[in-house]
Amino acid sequence: MAQKEQATANRNYKDTVFRMLFSDRQNLLSLYNAVSGSHYDDPEMLEIVTLENAIYMGMKNDLAFIIGTDLFLYEHQSTYNPNMPLRDLFYISSEYQKLVDHKSLYSSTLLKIPAPQFIVFYNGTEKKKDHWLNHLSESFENLSSEPKLELEVLTININEGLNKELMEQCQTLREYAQYVHCVRKYAKELELNEAVKLAVDECIRNDILSEFLRANKSEVISMSIFEYDKEEEERKLRKAEYEAGVSAGFSDGFDNGFNNGIDTAKKDAAIAFAELHVPVEQIASALQVNVEIAKQWIGNK
Repeated sequence: MAQKEQATANRNYKDTVFRMLFSDRQNLLSLYNAVSGSHYDDPEMLEIVTLENAIYMGMKNDLAFIIGTDLFLYEHQSTYNPNMPLRDLFYISSEYQKLVDHKSLYSSTLLKIPAPQFIVFYNGTEKKKDHWLNHLSESFENLSSEPKLELEVLTININEGLNKELMEQCQTLREYAQYVHCVRKYAKELELNEAVKLAVDECIRNDILSEFLRANKSEVISMSIFEYDKEEEERKLRKAEYEAGVSAGFSDGFDNGFNNGIDTAKKDAAIAFAELHVPVEQIASALQVNVEIAKQWIGNK
């Protein structure tokens, strides 16, 4: 019976725990105030413009909102991704397409749009700094002068013990960091399913996200298992990419070894997700492969 319930929870998986928490307007306003140093108290001032149906690179836009004359794109990442500026370029283009009247683009009157700001909330284990910046221009090949197009992304490390002032200003963010830390603590010694369940129970007892966890317990457990397992598989994937590339050399053999390493890591990840009863469509999306390929990998385990 428990297995069936777990499968149902995974089948309905749409959000991450972070996105679910901060889709609440009051929580999102608290996070915005903490990051920006503002003191707004009316959640209705936030105009939510998250692209619910847009998927880029297999990932949804986490949170997008307008307040005043600025448009904010908030993303949550559990693994370091230097390509966030390029991803945010795609996101913001679609946001602007949605916001403007296309006919007005041909007008002689200057069209005004909200100024964008891009922030990533990172809780992975690779990077230890409090925060850092990534720029779109880092992706340009052979850049010999000032870039004609630029986009800057601020990444804030939200692991427990970092950015203490920010955490003090936003209780929900602080408790989210404590919850993630608790999951990782148990996952060092226990199976992931058991680790997440114990972490949820401990946080409820210690009044950490307790109201949220009580109301959404089964869904949070399902999402956390998927998120944490996906984080581990992405690390394995990067390791396989590196090892395959090094062993094959920088020649034709490099390409073959590199691709074989990626395929092997993805297959292992697909099997691991399937054992957690994650739907095959979701597995294919997470690993960026065709659904039929994912089915083949799972069927041949």
